[in-house]
Amino acid sequence: MMFKQLFDDKTWTYTYLIADAVSKEALLIDPVITDVDRYITLLEKRALKLKYSLETHVHADHVTASGVLRKKLGTQTAVSSFCGVELADIQITDGHVFELGTSEKIQVIATPGHTLGSVSYLWRDRVMTGDSLLIGGCGRTDFQAGSATDLYQSITQRLFTLADDTLVYPGHDYQGRWVSNIIQERTTNPRLAGKTQEEFVEIMNNLNLPKPKLIDEAVPANRYCGLDENERQDAIEQRELNKTTKYN
Repeated sequence: MMFKQLFDDKTWTYTYLIADAVSKEALLIDPVITDVDRYITLLEKRALKLKYSLETHVHADHVTASGVLRKKLGTQTAVSSFCGVELADIQITDGHVFELGTSEKIQVIATPGHTLGSVSYLWRDRVMTGDSLLIGGCGRTDFQAGSATDLYQSITQRLFTLADDTLVYPGHDYQGRWVSNIIQERTTNPRLAGKTQEEFVEIMNNLNLPKPKLIDEAVPANRYCGLDENERQDAIEQRELNKTTKYN
């Protein structure tokens, strides 16, 4: 197996590469559009074929590279069916399993709350949590149909029920931290440890955070896999052609 955690220092975003060492099939979780060349160089260096580009949700802080990776490499894009990303090749549902070769399986865990379509990815002894569960925190719940109640349930009933030593790899960190684990977050996370659902909702409803700087650019673009207007039309036409080919 192959695993690499990548960091985009402009948006504080973590991107994850998982690959099967035998088949050389790979996937990326939450790729950033400004880092496309970096990903391609890494893939070429390791002779990997990028099979999937997975999103944990429709991001408000960066534009995804998924559409560009599909155009350049033939990668299949995947987003939760609750995100409204019609151009995605795969509409993810809870429990979906992505396979790389014959040995690597990545399971989808629906973790709504930060946004309605937020998901996490469980692979071996680690879980990539996007903005649902952060190190010592969690994602905000005040846009994109977010819900503090849903997030509390997602974290406490889905993520915190994983094995204690499951490694937690978040979508962002702003303090230079790279990894945590389930028992650490369950017992020390200041927003969640020892908190009832009502206490958590009260905390989340009073964060008063500023609007994300790139939200007006990122969210509309990410609903089209990060493609610009010209590229969107080409992708729509290709999708319709693929449908015609499939059913004729």
